Amino acid sequence: MLSAVVRRLPHAPRYVGLTVAALALVAAPGRPSPAAAHPVPESPLWLTYPGGDGPGKGKHVVFVAADQEYRSEYALPMLARLLAKHHGFHCTVLFGVNDKGEVDPTMKIRWEDKTVTHNVPGLEHLDKADLVVFFTRLLSLPDRQLAHVYRYLDSGKPVIGIRTANHGFLGFEYKMDGKRVDFGEDVLGGSFRSHHGRWQADSTRGVIVEQNKNHPVLKGVRDVWGLTDVYRTYKVGGALPAGCTPLLDGQPLKGRNPDDAPNPDLIALPVAWVKTWTGNTRKTARVFHTTMGSAEDYRNPGLRRLTVNAAYWCLGLEEKIDPASKVDLVGEYQPPGSGFNYAKLNVVPRPPSIYK
Repeated sequence: MLSAVVRRLPHAPRYVGLTVAALALVAAPGRPSPAAAHPVPESPLWLTYPGGDGPGKGKHVVFVAADQEYRSEYALPMLARLLAKHHGFHCTVLFGVNDKGEVDPTMKIRWEDKTVTHNVPGLEHLDKADLVVFFTRLLSLPDRQLAHVYRYLDSGKPVIGIRTANHGFLGFEYKMDGKRVDFGEDVLGGSFRSHHGRWQADSTRGVIVEQNKNHPVLKGVRDVWGLTDVYRTYKVGGALPAGCTPLLDGQPLKGRNPDDAPNPDLIALPVAWVKTWTGNTRKTARVFHTTMGSAEDYRNPGLRRLTVNAAYWCLGLEEKIDPASKVDLVGEYQPPGSGFNYAKLNVVPRPPSIYK
C-alpha cells in the first residue's frame, strides 16, 4: 500500500525515505502516536520505562533514588517496572552518581566530609513529570539541581516520599514568604527524629488506621510487614501535623519475622499518611509519605500495593484504583540488606544499567 502511494509521487526517489517514514507513522495499525512516546530521552545516567496500556497511560512518574542505607537504587527501579508494565505509566529513575557516572550509595555526606557535593543527573526532567517519588537521604546538591526541585514544589504537582526522604536533603533553601521550608516537616508531614525501637533489630507490622480504612489508598491493602523499624516523626505526646490523614500505623515487633510478637513497650506510630502541600504559586498538591520502604520492605505485596495506590491517588486517579490490580514483581528482585556495612553487603558503585 505505502509503496504504491510512493510510486505515484513526483520525484519519488528524492522523497521516498521521508515519505515512507511519515506515512508509516500515520498508517501503521496499533503504532503509538508521537504524543505517546516516553518524555525523557534514554541516557547511561538514568533509566526509562515506557508505559503501555493501563489506567496510567500518558502519565509520567519520575523517581529519585539517592540514599546510602536502604537500597533505593533497587527499590525504585522495581516500582518503576511495576508501574510501567502493569499500570501503563511512563517511568524514569534518576540516581545519585559519582564522578564516573556510577550509582554510588557509598558516597559520604557532608556531616562526614564537608567537601562533598552530590550529583543527581536528569533533575531537569522533573519539569516533565506528573508525579515525583523521592527516596533520598541527606543529599547536598548544587544550587542548579536544587532549583529543579524547588520549581517542582511550586508546580502544584504531587509528591511521594519514601523512608529517608523526610531527611532527604542538607542545605535545602526553599523558602515561602521569606521563611525556610523543611522538606520533611513541611512538605511530607514529618521529619525523622529518632528510631522508635531497635534499629536493625525490630521489624514493623502495618496496622490500618480504623477511622480511615475506607481511604482509596488503602483499597486492597493487607498484611503489610517490613524489616525496617518505626520512625518517630513527632515529639512524645504529640501527633502528626494538622492536615495529615494517617492511613497506616506501625507496630514494632520483638524480632525480624512477620509472626513475631508485638513489642509491649512500644506503641504503634504512624508510618503512612496523606496530606496536601501548597507552594509559592499557591497551587495545591497531593502528598503521600511512608516511613517504611527499604528495598527489603518492598518484597511485601501489601506495601507495594499501598505505594501503587498512592501513585493513583496523588494523580487524582483514585476512581481507577483496583483493589485486585497486579502488584507482582517484574523481573528479578534480589536487593541486598540495609545498612552501612558495604563490604559485607556487597554494595559497590555500579552503572545505572545494572538496575534496569
